[in-house]
Amino acid sequence: MKRVLPWLLLCLAGQPLQPALAQPAVLQPPDYRLAPRGIAAGVWLIEGASADFAPANGCNIINTAFIDTGDGVVVINTGPSRLYGEQQRQAIASVTGAPVRLVLNLNQHPDYFFGNQAYADVGGSALPGTLDGARREGAAYADNLYRMCGDWMRGTESVPPAHALAPGPLTIGRHTLELVSLDGHTDADLVVLDRGAGVVFAGGLVFRQRIPTTPHADIGRWLASLERLQALLDESGARLLIPSHGPALGGTDAIAQTRGYLQWLDTRLREAAAQGRDLAEVMAMPVPEPFAHWGAMPAEYLRNVTHLYPAREEAALGR
Repeated sequence: MKRVLPWLLLCLAGQPLQPALAQPAVLQPPDYRLAPRGIAAGVWLIEGASADFAPANGCNIINTAFIDTGDGVVVINTGPSRLYGEQQRQAIASVTGAPVRLVLNLNQHPDYFFGNQAYADVGGSALPGTLDGARREGAAYADNLYRMCGDWMRGTESVPPAHALAPGPLTIGRHTLELVSLDGHTDADLVVLDRGAGVVFAGGLVFRQRIPTTPHADIGRWLASLERLQALLDESGARLLIPSHGPALGGTDAIAQTRGYLQWLDTRLREAAAQGRDLAEVMAMPVPEPFAHWGAMPAEYLRNVTHLYPAREEAALGR
């Protein structure tokens, strides 16, 4: 044994010591760390990242909310995945023991309704156009989100809203909600006004300091809806406007921001088409302030151009 020890020491000289038994890394389950905060009487906000879909944020780029009406909870948007919906429901239970009574999906984009699996006992509710769009495109949405966000999407299936809504007043408990049907961002954009709380949930019609998404956009109709939304705010005296994307809290400034961006984008695309620029040239053109430093730049702007420029080219060619 005395002869073996020096030989072992010589063989190990200069070599890093290794643990006798390497322990496998412990993989923690994904956690959105949702943190509701009260913004008005009975109204709670859960804010998402002002960014593009990415593994780093679990595809959580949406602002969701819930209202404890005194006669059950109203949920506004259910997030991008089954996991988000489950953790959202847990977050609601940490604030109130009231049951969930109504789930509102404000439009057909996946982060508005992909958490619906967690609310199978209630089912999502939406405008008829949203039901149609979610059913038509849900499978493609799921493919894209699995590709972009991986494990965060585990077990997620597209569960479109099950119940069609009609616009108009809806009284639940202490809260009277006004359901307003608009369009332009998608074919059916639901806006929810809680008059008593002084809060408007503007859905995808309004973005604050974040590049708008445009896969289903009609800019002319969108701008008209923004005018109607501004009139509704002026009439109601609401003090908070909550966009589904971008920093959630602020006044009605986000309407002007969104309008300004859409007008600038439409002018850029029309002028570029009249000049005969191709798609690559338009994508390479610089973006002015303040848009250049908004959330989801440059990815979302490049998608805007891809979505909308071909139609501007066709119009310029008189086709």
